[in-house]
Amino acid sequence: MPHKWRWLFALIASYVFYGWWKWEFLILIAFSTIFDYFTALKIEASDVPSVRKRWLALSLFINLGILFFFKYFYFFVGNTEPVQALAHDHQSLKDFIDFLGRSLPVGISFYTFQTLSYTLDVYYKRASAEKHLGQFALFVSYFPQLVAGPIERFTHLNDQLKQKQSILYSNLQAGFRLILYGFFVKMVIADNLSYTVSSVFDQPGKWVWYWNLIGVLAFAFQIYADFFGYSLIAQGVAKLFGVNLMDNFNRPYLANGINDFWQRWHISLSTWFRDYVYIPLGGNRVGQAKWIFNILAVFLLSGLWHGANYTFIIWGALHGGYYLIERFTPLKIKNSPFKILITFLAVAFAWIFFRANDMSQALDVINGVIGVNDGDRLLDTQPFIFMLLLIFGVLELMRKNQRFDEYCNTYSAVQRWALYCFLLFCILTLSGSEYQAFIYFKF
Repeated sequence: MPHKWRWLFALIASYVFYGWWKWEFLILIAFSTIFDYFTALKIEASDVPSVRKRWLALSLFINLGILFFFKYFYFFVGNTEPVQALAHDHQSLKDFIDFLGRSLPVGISFYTFQTLSYTLDVYYKRASAEKHLGQFALFVSYFPQLVAGPIERFTHLNDQLKQKQSILYSNLQAGFRLILYGFFVKMVIADNLSYTVSSVFDQPGKWVWYWNLIGVLAFAFQIYADFFGYSLIAQGVAKLFGVNLMDNFNRPYLANGINDFWQRWHISLSTWFRDYVYIPLGGNRVGQAKWIFNILAVFLLSGLWHGANYTFIIWGALHGGYYLIERFTPLKIKNSPFKILITFLAVAFAWIFFRANDMSQALDVINGVIGVNDGDRLLDTQPFIFMLLLIFGVLELMRKNQRFDEYCNTYSAVQRWALYCFLLFCILTLSGSEYQAFIYFKF
């Protein structure tokens, strides 16, 4: 295809990809795209600070307003007693509220934050406004990372989408390596852990305490493998077309502290909050009280970003508390396996609230783990799952700070193909028996 038409083909493919789920929500992506396209042009065209601020404020209001309406309206308004009482007498209002309660556009948090970062970068003059509407629409909707990230910056992704690419063996090689490993991590590791996790969280009072503990630890690895697997597949698919997406994970469970953990986990989101919330609030260039407020604000907003539920707010508050404790504790533990273990256990405890449907379920799981409300049943699970988890852990340790496609280059062709065949064998024969949607699709 001629280079000048490739953006159009990729844009159509991206819209078909998203519309295959629910075509109605394509209207939201198209509206956000067109609105932010013209807003950024207005911001760049003006040298008057007040005018630029008004256009930026309008962009923030519209984008965050759409996000609030679809993701948080039911939580903050729709389930209040006055609104429920009114809906009881008006069927159309009840149907509308029920629709908001169960319908969330896939990936709305991801592409909203991506377009917001573009507008903010234009406002702060870190990027020039895109003059080509179709090219900008492709940046917003680029299908590999549209529904679950990583949240790409305009200057990083858009420039690559504009470049004239050729079919290169090196890109195909790296891309298929990442896709293969991503399928293994998602389908073999994450999906096999889902049975243990669901059994424990659905009925924590049924199992012996240590099975509840195993279920909590299993979810820590499930959510990592699930999201990491998606990120690898997204990177691999983009790499086939010569596009490099940012790394979203860097072995987070080997972190030496909470600060280190958030430099390794969901990197695109943590850096987004750092650049567009924490630093504009003053960062660490303020007094101690204001700095504490900035830290807590970032973590609470991070929790709320994941969903309209008190459990996500508690999850964010816990990480904010961990961060402050680590900062102010008089006992400084040097980097060590013990510190890695403490960090992992703290993160795993917070995951209880992330996974639980509500606070009641979270407390039931905690009581089950500490033996207050445990049962006498043993969970019937297959031992091979834990063997696969061990293999995954060994692979993660061995690749060190190298991405999987780069790590493969350290071995001979025979060794690489032996690894490929092993991963493919696991995918075909040992994948989870039930379909499991990517966890982060609901965010």
